[in-house]
Amino acid sequence: MGKYMAITSVFQQKCRTGFRLLILTAFGLLACFSCEQGKKEAIKGKPNIIYILADDLGYGDLSFTGQQKFQTPNIDLLAKEGMFFSQHYSGSTVCAPSRSALLTGQHTGHTFIRGNKKIMPEGQYPIDSAVVTLAEKLSEAGYVTGAFGKWGLGAPSSEGDPLKQGFDEFYGYNCQRFAHSYYPYHLWDGDTKVVLDSNKGFKKGQYAPYLIHDKALQFLEENKDEPFFMFYPSVIPHAELAIPNEYLTKYQGKLLPEKSFVGKEDSSNYKKGAYGSQLYTHAAFAAMMHLLDEQVGEIRRKVEELGIAENTMIIFTSDNGPHKEGGADPVYFNSNGQYRGFKRDLYEGGIRVPMMAYWPGTINAGHVSDHISAFWDFLPTACEIAKIGIPDSIDGISFLPELLGQEQPKHDYLYWEFHEGGGKQAVRLGDWKAVRLKMGDNPKAPMALFNLMSDPEEQVDIAKKHPEIIAQMDAIMINEHLTSEVFRFPFEMKKDTL
Repeated sequence: MGKYMAITSVFQQKCRTGFRLLILTAFGLLACFSCEQGKKEAIKGKPNIIYILADDLGYGDLSFTGQQKFQTPNIDLLAKEGMFFSQHYSGSTVCAPSRSALLTGQHTGHTFIRGNKKIMPEGQYPIDSAVVTLAEKLSEAGYVTGAFGKWGLGAPSSEGDPLKQGFDEFYGYNCQRFAHSYYPYHLWDGDTKVVLDSNKGFKKGQYAPYLIHDKALQFLEENKDEPFFMFYPSVIPHAELAIPNEYLTKYQGKLLPEKSFVGKEDSSNYKKGAYGSQLYTHAAFAAMMHLLDEQVGEIRRKVEELGIAENTMIIFTSDNGPHKEGGADPVYFNSNGQYRGFKRDLYEGGIRVPMMAYWPGTINAGHVSDHISAFWDFLPTACEIAKIGIPDSIDGISFLPELLGQEQPKHDYLYWEFHEGGGKQAVRLGDWKAVRLKMGDNPKAPMALFNLMSDPEEQVDIAKKHPEIIAQMDAIMINEHLTSEVFRFPFEMKKDTL
């Protein structure tokens, strides 16, 4: 009997010990589950942001916006299953200032970089160290930040180097001139120069958009478990017109009458700014758009495969209107749609760009917004999405309320200035649009006035009929231009000599 009781006592003790272990294990599992849930909630509180920026893609270069020569099904799907902004504007009408406006939240009368000012032997004039960029803001808030494509905001190792402007990773072209070539001599992986031996001389062994795209997909895979900001400034469809044969042959003989372009392979500047030749310019452009669309689709599918689609907003747009360089034929493709002007113009064709935002479960699908917005709105929008403070002295207004179907604050006006072509200014004020040309020497040069509601093509100048509107536009142009020490109009430099 005693032996039985002893065995029973030991059994009961083991049971109690086992029960305690079971309870502790259960609490442990619950704690781990709660921790994991907390992590997921924290991540959910900081959605991922992907910003895809095409290079010189016009308003009419998507089948969604009327392109008839080729199709862009993946980009179209972002618009159809997200929100399309029909009145969205780029930061400028050329690359560097447009990107500066995007990343600083300031228009070209205030943003630090206002032109494509080159640095030799490689790069562009750098953003100042005092400038606060979106990447810096998001990095401080715990985001992993990566940029993949074309930079153009500061030479390697300068203050404008992407690694010094808030990006943890960068892969691609630092210099806009070198980005004229799709088979470059080198790219940059962070601060490491990656020499592409198979592209030496006239060789075309490695196509840069392939390399850049692979790095971007790798970034998504490696950072799927933490909030990230991926800036994807593609070089497509910027000149030159170059594409591997696997894509070119899809369009050869289908876009007649075909045109050819004779490049400058014999120049010492080849692959450092000078464009290469192309026998089939129409086919090449369509094929490049085909590849861009394919890569956009791959980015979306990667996000879905990683299970983070509902916690990721994808934006697609272009840095300015269509170009006419390197054999490009925007008239044939109707690349600017109904709008007047091209790259380097401040007419609608130079600065109005397609923009769409896709965020499943958050943005109602299929909505077309007529909210008037611009690149400098992206910084405050991203800050609100990340739930962080918005810097002072910006010109942007967050369009997150519009994305969420809430009441959206509106701009009083939008302002642009451009220092090439004799000097240009433009203002969008409601339905009114004013354009002032050749004002570099004369800030009081006459301006043209258009009503975009009745005249979206900007064909009928009605300035003489509305002196009161012209007076408002003039005041805006004077007030919104802040003198820059680096990017100055001729009339400002003349004042210094008086």
